[in-house]
Amino acid sequence: MKIKTVLDEVKSAMDAQVREEQGMQTFIERSRAIQSIEKMPGDASTRRYYRIKTRDGDQGLRTLVVMAMEPFEERGGSIPFLCIQKHLRRNGVDVPEVLDFDARQGFILLEDLGDTTLLRSLQDVADRAQERLFFEKAIDAVVNLHVATGPIHADEVEKNVIDGFKLRFDEEKLLWEVNFTIEHFYEKHLQRNITVQDRKIMNDGFKRICAELAAEPTVFTHRDYHSRNIMVTGSGRYAMIDFQDARMGPAQYDLASLLRDSYYQLDEAQIHHLTRYYMEQMKKRGAPVQDEARFDRLFDLMAVQRNFKAIGSFASFLNRRGNPAYLKFIGNTFENIRRNLLKYPEFSRLREVLYHYYYF
Repeated sequence: MKIKTVLDEVKSAMDAQVREEQGMQTFIERSRAIQSIEKMPGDASTRRYYRIKTRDGDQGLRTLVVMAMEPFEERGGSIPFLCIQKHLRRNGVDVPEVLDFDARQGFILLEDLGDTTLLRSLQDVADRAQERLFFEKAIDAVVNLHVATGPIHADEVEKNVIDGFKLRFDEEKLLWEVNFTIEHFYEKHLQRNITVQDRKIMNDGFKRICAELAAEPTVFTHRDYHSRNIMVTGSGRYAMIDFQDARMGPAQYDLASLLRDSYYQLDEAQIHHLTRYYMEQMKKRGAPVQDEARFDRLFDLMAVQRNFKAIGSFASFLNRRGNPAYLKFIGNTFENIRRNLLKYPEFSRLREVLYHYYYF
């Protein structure tokens, strides 16, 4: 019975993919002749991606990408991905071009940026100087995002359309993410029984961190700006993808996502240089920046909250979707948290409790 159930699920998934590809073919052939359709590896989301080889009029053969999601006919072109893509692109932020979309079927046709992420590029770095250069280019892109796309620069019509301008990483949201991780990582994945006293230490410590972060001025943040969401092209572009959840938050949020990445570990000296590089570039663009000591503290605390949230996401992929692929990144991510908390004696009890329930 169990074998039959699994086979039924496989057949259902295969049938669904065939139907999706047939609908995709009808959508694309409105304007282009299709040569081939190839399913691409997925990411952490539920979206599906296909690489399409087309004959595009006078341009000859061309490869494009179709992003498939749930139908969005009710909202049409006002879904977050399309609204934010338009806003970023018109303000000079490098994101993939949208060529067409079919709201009824849930398809968005995008330019093909290739397969080389920043993470993949980093596999071939020859030395620390080259590594630094790669990250400086990624920082240039996020500085442009923070300076050029905020509410001050957005026209009123666009601000009203983009939900991200109405949302921010306030204390409630930051704490919700913390509790999400406690539930999915400690309680469901590790099956820890946290005592009332230790849960209070967790709550009090993170509440203090989140309150401090929420009190800071905000910029328009990507919200998931890490080495797997930056495409590096042969022409030297550093294009950001997966930006649909952008919202207002501290400037350190995206920087912590990039430099305290779950997927790639930078040494402390490199991180120090790159945070200073970010501050210098922001100042050159006329943006206000805190003094170095204040900036560093907020960067560290933001990294703690952001890394803790990432661990919850990795555990939830297994709990909710049966996908264990991201569990291997939890160790590095937890070490980021532990090392940052070691710098601040006022959070020693929080560090000790988090460490205890993870390792023992």
